[in-house]
Amino acid sequence: MKELSIVIPVYNSHECVSELSKQIADALKEIDYEQIMVNDCSRDTSWDEILKVTKENKNILGINLRKNGGQDSAILTGLNYACGKYVVIMDDDLQHSPYDILKLYREIKKGFDVVYADFTTLKQKAWKNIGSWFNGKISEIALGKPKEVYLSPFKIIDGKVVKEMCRFNNLFPYIDGLIFQVTNNITQIPIEHHKREIGVSNYNFIKSIKVFMRMLFGFSTMPLKIATFTGTFAAIAGLVLALFYAIRWFMGKEGLTGWTTIVILILVLGGGILFSLGIIGKYLGQMYLTINNVPKFIIKETTHKDTDE
Repeated sequence: MKELSIVIPVYNSHECVSELSKQIADALKEIDYEQIMVNDCSRDTSWDEILKVTKENKNILGINLRKNGGQDSAILTGLNYACGKYVVIMDDDLQHSPYDILKLYREIKKGFDVVYADFTTLKQKAWKNIGSWFNGKISEIALGKPKEVYLSPFKIIDGKVVKEMCRFNNLFPYIDGLIFQVTNNITQIPIEHHKREIGVSNYNFIKSIKVFMRMLFGFSTMPLKIATFTGTFAAIAGLVLALFYAIRWFMGKEGLTGWTTIVILILVLGGGILFSLGIIGKYLGQMYLTINNVPKFIIKETTHKDTDE
């Protein structure tokens, strides 16, 4: 068993692969480690770069996915291959410094199951900061996340926890959601978030929304509760309006021609019903795909013949 496994999802980051691997090798030269780079069907030469670094460093395993499944699916692929006592998850863009891995490593050896990197200053676009804050607040409700914990993509996890995470049959994985399903023995330490010097970010608003939806629908029944509340509120509002206009009609203050009110009621109640059906449909769709054993990830090839499936 290796002491550390470093799992890195790679997508369109061919400029970073070599430098990232060199820094990891330098930072962990005193530790028995493995580096798992999962190419999430990149459209550039990322896989070619991974092939190069695996030839230079026997500690590196490259996994090439046949289909793009998103960052969390790529991470889960790497976690299934990780055999380290502790597993580090980090991005491929060098905004997470490999030299900070040792800080996380020293902290988790104190007995924690998970240690997050707490970025006091995020060097990224403003909308990403707002999105991170909003996602964190929703996670407090949906996942039971402690208020003081920042859900950083840079973290270290006990290998035993990773094995439990990989047992979940969730077609739409959300790594932080899996973590909170397994353990509450979590802490964080301050880590510097570095400015991206190489390449450009591949994360856009649409992808952020997809990740948020995975968290919301994959690990929480909160949307169903919202649908129930919305339907209940709409029904009560409709009943109150019906009583209001019935009283006015009996008092002779309201005629029988109330087409405006009827249209409003139809729109409100119909909209509430469709909203609720949409949420239920989302859950049913995920259940359908899971029951049909749709694979969580599909591997095309790996760089080590003895690890091929």
